[in-house]
Amino acid sequence: MAKRPASRFVCQACGAVTSKWSGRCDACGEWNTIVEEASAPTGRDTRARAGRLTLMHLDGQLTPPPRIRTTIGEFDRVLGGGLVPASVVLVGGDPGIGKSTLLLQATCALAQAGKRVLYVSGEEAVDQIRLRARRLNLEAPTLDLAASINVSEIAGSLEQDRDHGVVVIDSIQTMWLETIESAPGSVAQVRACAFELIRLAKTIGFSLVLVGHVTKEGALAGPRVLEHMVDAVLYFEGDRGHQFRILRAAKNRFGATDEIGVFAMTDTGLAEVTNPSALFLAERRGNIAGSAVFAGMEGTRPVLLEIQALLSPKAGEGSARRAVVGWETARLNMILAVLEARCGLKLAGMDIHLNIAGGLRISEPAADMAVAAALVSAATGVPTSSSATYFGEVGLSGEVRQVSQTGLRLKEARKLGFDLAVLPRRVASTTARVKPPEGLTLHEIGHLNDLVELFQPES
Repeated sequence: MAKRPASRFVCQACGAVTSKWSGRCDACGEWNTIVEEASAPTGRDTRARAGRLTLMHLDGQLTPPPRIRTTIGEFDRVLGGGLVPASVVLVGGDPGIGKSTLLLQATCALAQAGKRVLYVSGEEAVDQIRLRARRLNLEAPTLDLAASINVSEIAGSLEQDRDHGVVVIDSIQTMWLETIESAPGSVAQVRACAFELIRLAKTIGFSLVLVGHVTKEGALAGPRVLEHMVDAVLYFEGDRGHQFRILRAAKNRFGATDEIGVFAMTDTGLAEVTNPSALFLAERRGNIAGSAVFAGMEGTRPVLLEIQALLSPKAGEGSARRAVVGWETARLNMILAVLEARCGLKLAGMDIHLNIAGGLRISEPAADMAVAAALVSAATGVPTSSSATYFGEVGLSGEVRQVSQTGLRLKEARKLGFDLAVLPRRVASTTARVKPPEGLTLHEIGHLNDLVELFQPES
């Protein structure tokens, strides 16, 4: 009698594995999401059939991987120079943010350059893709299109026709494998479909791009299990009401992480923004209290942003309101506590609104000083200098600490016409002095009290 294959129970919401079924997943708390799946074969039989590893040494010939350039500079920048053959890229973002638009533009550009490209959509019919291409004024007669959710059909076509250099799957949540007994979009289906497509990409050698939607919680829908299976993870950020879209690399085995590409949504698709600093500051108005310019770094690119703060008396009873857009609320609360405890500013009874103008979300600690400058300016009513930029990390004792890439920040500030940079005081024993660009004055401060003194009203 044949032995029944072992099975396991997998949560379709978070991917947690248990030995028995239960109504509620202990890992994520979701109800009725645990489904039985067959386990992979294990034991002596599989070990006996396995071959031996080929061992190699660390030293050896090293050649950089070839690149397939999409001709969209911002996209290639985030990828690290272009797509790598036999690599897998996961592009995530909110529905409607522009993922399909960007990839359709990239595939059309590749097809026009003579590359064989396949665009497979599980959400739209071929005629819908054609209509979108005409609306965006895209022309690529040789671009291969297909509308299918059956991974077996897609795999069979790719194995028979191995000339495609780039394959786009839009989206992985719609793909279906008949050997898995669950609906499309479940953890089991997405994991199995992705594994089959990745296996093909590595075997045949084409570049695979998978589109993944993002849930309300900000995670890739269904599976974060995909992130460790792919070579690069790119996230589309931005608000539909905003003009700008940010493509950010969260993982990249062939390039730098935290690199960003900036795009503007137009009637003809996504347009590259080669100088985001100038665009983010284009609508800035000077001589207004509560505004400060931050010289930041996004990957290898320096970016200048306007940080806006607004203080108003607390309305009604209860706790004061803290509204933050584009920055961490916990970081804002820390800066407020330091300003109160170390600098004597009374901000506890104020509603505070903080905004990073332009829609970009920043996370580096170097923004602490610019946020503090905007808050102090709003509290005192004294505007910041219209030609000054700020950067530096703030500690709990109020000290201002050094940050990396000072030279690049200063060059970007001077390139855009700023003549004053307020930055952390140099520690002679640990930090080499940075020579400022010609025409840029440095004002070094060591404590937030020094920053507050800059905003004292003139008597």
